[in-house]
Formats: sequence, structure tokens, C-alpha cells
Amino acid sequence: MRRAGRLRVGQRFAVVALILGLVLAAGVIAGVHASRDLADARARLVLRIDPALVTALRLQTSYLDQETGVRGFVLAGDSRFLTPYARGLDDERAAAMRLQELFREDPKLNASSRLLDRTLQLAATWQQGFAEPAIQARRTKPKDDDVNVGAGRARFDRLRRSLAVLQAGLGAARGQARAALNRNADRLNQVLIAVAALLVLGGLMSILFIRQAITVPIAALADEVRRVADGDFEHGVNARGPADVVALAEDVDSMRARIVQELTVTRAVQQDLERSNAELEQFAYVASHDLQEPLRKVASFTQMLQRRYEGQLDEKADQYIFFAVDGAKRMQELINDLLAFSRVGRVTREHQAVPLRSVIDRALTDLAGAIEDTGAQVEVTGELPTLRVDAGLLALVFQNLIGNAVKFHGEDGSPHVSVEVARGEDGSCEIAVHDDGIGIEDEYADRIFIIFQRLHPKERYGGTGIGLAMCRKIIEYHGGAVWLDVDDPRPGTTFRLTLPSELEESPAP
Repeated sequence: MRRAGRLRVGQRFAVVALILGLVLAAGVIAGVHASRDLADARARLVLRIDPALVTALRLQTSYLDQETGVRGFVLAGDSRFLTPYARGLDDERAAAMRLQELFREDPKLNASSRLLDRTLQLAATWQQGFAEPAIQARRTKPKDDDVNVGAGRARFDRLRRSLAVLQAGLGAARGQARAALNRNADRLNQVLIAVAALLVLGGLMSILFIRQAITVPIAALADEVRRVADGDFEHGVNARGPADVVALAEDVDSMRARIVQELTVTRAVQQDLERSNAELEQFAYVASHDLQEPLRKVASFTQMLQRRYEGQLDEKADQYIFFAVDGAKRMQELINDLLAFSRVGRVTREHQAVPLRSVIDRALTDLAGAIEDTGAQVEVTGELPTLRVDAGLLALVFQNLIGNAVKFHGEDGSPHVSVEVARGEDGSCEIAVHDDGIGIEDEYADRIFIIFQRLHPKERYGGTGIGLAMCRKIIEYHGGAVWLDVDDPRPGTTFRLTLPSELEESPAP
């Protein structure tokens, strides 16, 4: 039996769980990183770059408003054209502050931040070098002859080109951010797919591992144990696999070895017991037969002496002859009972389906004389089924039980005996034989079924002390049980016997 270096079932489960746990943990970590990178890329695109592009467009619009307002005021001299210029200055400051804030939050936009600074400088140069002087000049002069519109347009074009470069940089940054967002989304999907694939693969490998390492060894051990359970006690139980499965196999094999050892002893004892019982039964049978012939002679001649010489000899001689005749009769009765007892289970007849009523009637017919002499009343109640039994042996049971009930009825009144038949919870046939006689003390409940055991002197109540022992032997021969019911509250004696359900057939009509 090999056990060294093997893990137990629980340890193997722990290893499998640890591996799956590590795979799951690695997948979770990778997924968390990919999800975080995806969130960062989305936040950079949505919260910084896209707002920066929108704000750059607002900045461009603010410059266009300023340029349009200055040009309209210079050409027309209408102060209403200065409203877009003033609004453009406010929008420029708000857009510039917002862009500077966004660029500070994203260090990767340093180039755009520098372009913004250059654009603001060019805007300031245009405003201070052209816009403000042109507005002032137009207010003081009715015509724009002295305003250098071409110089202002050149400066604004430089501002426009710088702003276009800033917007182009932000567009490129947006494209890069979208690409990073897509890459991180793809990486997250790949991580999730990889984790799912690893978990499925790990689950399949775990199933195969458990089957090969646990299920197969346990199934093999079960086959080994089943082979022993089927009767092959000489087959050793071996197992391979986890340490505790191997240990279990060793324990089972040790138990098998002990069972084999005890079975060997039991068989030897049983063989000796069977041989002794056979020898005793044979001895009783042979001895009874050998005793029958000389006993018949003794009984016959003593009875002849009694009939011929009774009253011709003295009183003592008559008494001696009476004792001899009575002893011979008792011996014949004892031998006949011993013969009947020894035949139970040894001389077998085929069981036949017979109505229980007919069996009881057969016993009552044999007891007709005793019943008539005592004025006994025998009542049979309940549903009487048909049983597959040895009718002659079962009739002896009722003959003994009812006969004892009639015999031990006491001195007052005629005996009343009831035979009550019912069906047990397991479907068996249950029979109770109750009488209102002298009763039996509870302490003798087991003793009365021992052969030759008597509770009363034979001078008062006749009998050989074999009847109840024969009843138990016959009922057990049929697979049932008989006992004294000490819990019956009714006065008198109640014997209960059962016959198994497999003997029962359809109820008698």
C-alpha cells in the first residue's frame, strides 16, 4: 500500500483553488490596470482635450469679433461696431483662462500651452499696435485716411495663423487621445477575454484533475470494496490516489482482514455447533426410537399387572403398580414430545397455502376433549389470511397455546380463550392468544420457552415442559417470532406471534 508523498483530498482541492485564485487575482489586477488606463484616456479626451478644442474655437470667434468690430468702426465710424470688439475682448480673456487651466491639468499639452502664449502675444500686439490706435484715430478724425489698415491686416493674419497652429495641435492631440482610448479599450477587452479563457481552461483542468486524482481513485476503491461486499473476503483492498483515500483503503482492508479472521472462527464454531446439534438431534431421535420398544413392553406389562391383580394384592402393591404405569405413560409422552421437537426443522415438508382458519380448526379438533371437559370458550376474531406454511407444525403451535390456556385456567369458572388476528404495520400477520387463567409472572417471560422448564409441579398440572419450546422453534422455523406479552393490561396470559409478510397470500374467503 503506497502513501508516501501523496496529498490528501482536501490538500488537492486547496492546490486547485489556489491556482484558480491566483489566475483570478492576476486577471483582476490586469483588468483593474486596463480599466484605469481606459478611464484616464477617456477623462483626458472628454474632460481636457475636447473642452480645449471647443475653447480654442471660442477664442477664434472672439478674435474674429474683435477684428470685425474694429474694421467696421474704422470704415463706418459707427460706435455700435465697437460692441463686438468689447465682447470679443471679454470672450478672449475667458477662453484664454480656460485654456491655460486645461493645459496645466495635462502636462502632455505643453506644446499647445506654448502656442497659446504665442497666440496671446500676437493678439496683444495686434490689439495694442493696431486695434486700439485705429479706434482712437477714428474717434478723432472723421475719415480713416490716416489708419494703416494693411498693417493691421498683416498682424491679424499672423494671429490667425498662430491660432490655426494651436487648433491643429489640439486636433492632433485629440487624435492621439482617441487612439489611446481605443487601445486601452481593446486591451481591457483582451484582458477580460484572456481571464475568461483562463478561468474556463482552469475549470476544465480542475475537473480533469479532480477526476483523475480523486474521482477515479474513489471509484476504484468502491469497486474493491464492492467486490469484498459481494463475498470475496480473500480479495485484498488496494487503492491509489490521495493519501486519505489510500489510508481509507488500508483501514477497510484491515477491517476486511479482521472480518475474515472472525468469520473463520465463526464458521468453525458454527460447524462445531451444527455438528453438535446434528449429533444431539440424531441422538434424541435414535434414543427415542430405541426407548420406544422396551418402554412399550414395560407399559404394556405394568398395565396388565394393574388390570389383573388390582385389588388382589395389598394396598402398597397397588400403589407401586400405579406408579409404574403412570411413569411409563409419562415416559412415552416425553419421548413422543422429544421426537416431535427433534423433527422441527429437520424433517421438512413443502409449505402449502392453507387458510389460517383451517389450521386453528385442526388444533381445536385435537383439543375437543379438553375443551368439552372444562367448558372452555374459544373465540377467533379478525381477518384470517391464507398462509404458505407447514400446516401440521403450525397447528401444533395453536394446540399448545390454546391447550395451555385451557389447562391453566384456575379453579373458578370455565376458561375463556380468544385468538385475535391482525395485520402489522409492516404487513406481517400478527396473532394474539389470550386467556383469563392464572397468568405468568413477568420474570418468567423468557424462561418458559426453554425446553423442560416448568413453573408448576407436574402433580398439579401435567405436561413435559416441551410445548412452548416447540412453539418457538416452529415459529422461528417459519421466520416469525413468539413472545409473552407482559404489557397486556388484561388479566390472564397473552402470547403474541408473528409470521412474516412474504408468507402471506390473499385473505381467506
